[in-house]
Amino acid sequence: MDEVLLVLITGFTIGVFGSFHCVGMCGPLALSLPIHQLTIFNKSMAIGLYNLGRSFSYASMGIVFGLLGMSFSLFKLQQWLSIGAGSVILLFLLMNYLGSYRVNVFSQLSHQVKTKLSDYLQADKTPSTYFSIGIVNGFLPCGLVYVAIVTAIATGTILKSSLTMFAFGIGTIPIMALTMIFGKFVSINLRNKLNKMTPYLIMCVAILLILRGLNLGIPFISPLLENDKMNCCHR
Repeated sequence: MDEVLLVLITGFTIGVFGSFHCVGMCGPLALSLPIHQLTIFNKSMAIGLYNLGRSFSYASMGIVFGLLGMSFSLFKLQQWLSIGAGSVILLFLLMNYLGSYRVNVFSQLSHQVKTKLSDYLQADKTPSTYFSIGIVNGFLPCGLVYVAIVTAIATGTILKSSLTMFAFGIGTIPIMALTMIFGKFVSINLRNKLNKMTPYLIMCVAILLILRGLNLGIPFISPLLENDKMNCCHR
């Protein structure tokens, strides 16, 4: 139960603090949705469906990448997976900071997603349309989503991985919803400042993953894995 609560808290926390990054990166897309002429009820429904669609996309990613994490767990490598995931995030963060890693390997995917989003934005809007836009938007390549995916893989199970990604999506909703409602008051300068907070969030997540893999017995931060608990009981 502690493990499930931990992944929910972790995913939600990444989403909450990472949503400041979303304001800068995905804010323009969210602001392009034609919702300002809607009634309060319809506007709330459109915003809710759009963000729920994103969260379901993230959860589906969690299921897929959870299979990878589960394979590591089956070979009793979950501890090293967590340490490795945190180390990889720190490495890419350092490479990005030094300017030596600027290649977008997902450029083709990004183009396809943006094309699909453009089609939805030009189509007649129904409740299902906003949900569909959210689902497609969820697959838009984003560095913060990659961090959430790596964190989800490190959980070692399909369920925990999916819950991590879904909680991540839910965590982004408050700030994104406020941006969609009051977006015209959010300047480009403010968005750029919010984006600068992202590396610090990513670094904290990486450190937490490494601590989690060290099995220090610290509740919610570095809890003992099940195998270690069983070994302790048999001693």
